[in-house]
Amino acid sequence: MVNLTTNQAPAKRRQGENGFKYKPQFGLVIPCKDQAEQQQHYARLIELGMAPKVVCV
Repeated sequence: MVNLTTNQAPAKRRQGENGFKYKPQFGLVIPCKDQAEQQQHYARLIELGMAPKVVCV
């Protein structure tokens, strides 16, 4: 795309130069046979002081 006021193409940015602050994260997926088992694992992880995130795919 050309800038209409300068008639120049925008400068290309290298990957990662968009100002986004990347913070590495690590996770763990525990396959469950059904929602009840997922709730049991979730409750246990909460008891252990962890902060699980629920995912359904």
